[in-house]
Amino acid sequence: MTEWDKTKPILEIENLSISFFTRLREIPAVMDFSCTVMPGEAMGLVGESGCGKSTVALGVMRDLGKNGRITGGSIRFKGRDLTTMSEEDLRHLRGSEIAMIYQEPMASLNPAMTIGAQLAEVPMIHESMSKDAAWKLARDIVADVRLPDPDRILRAYPHQLSGGQQQRIVIAMALMSKPALLILDEPTTALDVTVEAGIVDLVKELGEKYGTSMLFISHNLGLVLEVCDRLCVMYSGEAVETGNVAEVFDKMRHPYTQALFRSIPLPGADKNSRPLVAIPGNFPLPHERPPGCNFGPRCDYFEAGRCDATEIRMAEVPGDRHGSRCLKFAEIDWDAPLKAVKKVEKTPVGEVVLEMDALRKYYEVGSGKFFGGGEAKVVKANETLSFSAREGETLAIVGESGCGKSTFAKVLMGLETATSGKIVMYNQDIQDTPIEKRSTDTVSSVQMVFQNPFDTLNPSMTVGRQIIRALEIFGEGNSDEERRARMLELLDLVKLPREFGDRMPRQLSGGQKQRVGIARAFAGGAKIVVADEPVSALDVSVQAAVTDLLMEIQRKNRTTLLFISHDLSIVRYLSDRVMVMYLGHVVELGTTDQVFSPPYHPYTEALLSAVPIADTRVTKKRIVLEGDIPSAMNPPPGCPFQTRCRWKSEVPGGLCDREVPPVRHLATGHQIKCHLPDEVLTKMEPVITIAAE
Repeated sequence: MTEWDKTKPILEIENLSISFFTRLREIPAVMDFSCTVMPGEAMGLVGESGCGKSTVALGVMRDLGKNGRITGGSIRFKGRDLTTMSEEDLRHLRGSEIAMIYQEPMASLNPAMTIGAQLAEVPMIHESMSKDAAWKLARDIVADVRLPDPDRILRAYPHQLSGGQQQRIVIAMALMSKPALLILDEPTTALDVTVEAGIVDLVKELGEKYGTSMLFISHNLGLVLEVCDRLCVMYSGEAVETGNVAEVFDKMRHPYTQALFRSIPLPGADKNSRPLVAIPGNFPLPHERPPGCNFGPRCDYFEAGRCDATEIRMAEVPGDRHGSRCLKFAEIDWDAPLKAVKKVEKTPVGEVVLEMDALRKYYEVGSGKFFGGGEAKVVKANETLSFSAREGETLAIVGESGCGKSTFAKVLMGLETATSGKIVMYNQDIQDTPIEKRSTDTVSSVQMVFQNPFDTLNPSMTVGRQIIRALEIFGEGNSDEERRARMLELLDLVKLPREFGDRMPRQLSGGQKQRVGIARAFAGGAKIVVADEPVSALDVSVQAAVTDLLMEIQRKNRTTLLFISHDLSIVRYLSDRVMVMYLGHVVELGTTDQVFSPPYHPYTEALLSAVPIADTRVTKKRIVLEGDIPSAMNPPPGCPFQTRCRWKSEVPGGLCDREVPPVRHLATGHQIKCHLPDEVLTKMEPVITIAAE
């Protein structure tokens, strides 16, 4: 590999256009896209689903499938045009000089090969390296990506690793040939926020170590701020703004970039006094783009006869290679305060409607003769869970995958019954009553909104019919006419046009499907709604609209909302109280202000430090948790968090290793499960600090 001149770009994309061809039409996915990546630079590509980010990456890899074609422009890598390169030359480049890391690690791993064999084959194929040298390099790089016991990892198969470990192996595989350009397509979306923090640090560190340039695709602006030097914002197939990350964040010069930032919950946003502002309208389909500016129909500054008159090109903005695809960027007052948004009254919190007392949920896992026999093992999914929720309150439940959040939701819904303990809802014990034995009243009053709107709707039934079916089950309405009228009212409630009642789910976007899920949950007049990651599958602009909708319905119906999430930014924005779970235990519980300011439980502190925040004024303490969350089948003795806790040495006499901590009350309504002495807790410093403007 020849040494490349550091003053010349590694990657130069100029006026790139990519289309996909169907039997009906040509679908232009990317149009007139340009960006430059210098040696050692990390370029972030951000935008909503369908804006063309991944298509650009696949265009660079020349992997657009049978119906994808580059219809214009050039992609130069180290001065050579990839669009005119032969398949043979491309094969030499892919994997050795240009590597790609995908969103789902298992898509890149062979389940039938050991990790070591998969890593070693990269240099053996690309660099004709000997087997021994390749295995030695594989071991070094596994140590580089900070995986414990590299020799064991090399002998393991992919299914024996956790999601975070699999993603680290995929990163190691991409780095085996020390590529000049690394493309990362949403590499942390499927991972917990604590694992994500470790991966982000790793990517930055390895990029510096190997001098690798990066194209980092993400919809998470906070992550881009942490990882990237430069940023390119995409909308509907076009780059609309590009520049230095800090400059674009603080001196944005495109209305879409501004609208994106207004729809994400930054520190200071408040659901009552400073609500988020959702972007109006919908993202245009590729074959239905408007004339002129693609963002025109959704833009606050749109001027008819000017913004829709001609094709708009990227224009230079004063600054560090800063550009904007907006005719009016020099005329807009970017520092003008947001028009007064409608402030709302805080929902008064009523009586306790749900109480859990020492709830346990264990699963017995038998190890049958087929797998070598042995005793049955017990998975302790929920361990002495105690809390209460009041009418009109939003209680957020946060924690990593495997902490027991969804198990508790299943027990509450009646999909599972509790092993021991009590669940009292409206003065009625329901812990032992499975859903099929619950009264229609009980079932209709506790409903659930699921994470993935695509999986919860019947693809062969119209939207209206699915809501009417729920009304029939809940015994609402005396006739079909009454139920149809109620269905239309529910569509109004979730702000969907009434004609959507006759549409099939496939004709709806992700955000619209999630609204249908919410409408169905409220069909029986639900009093308690369990929202299990209801916005994590949605774009940031759609998230703002859906959370706003949930809050509005809550104010109107005085609903109790149990909001399960790993996104602490959205939790801070909309919850009244927060419950932090770890390995089946409630480790901290308090009001949002109490949980987000010290003293913290050591696990809460680590969670807060891991949250990416898209604000240049924010300084965070960096606390990266070592190791993975232990198995609920074999939890550690003593404190469940002791294997990963950075404060453990402050507790005398090895108490953390021996005893489960008692629940301690720090202030009114604020409790933690921790052995740390009071004098240590009082010395804790804030994790997140915001510089004064």
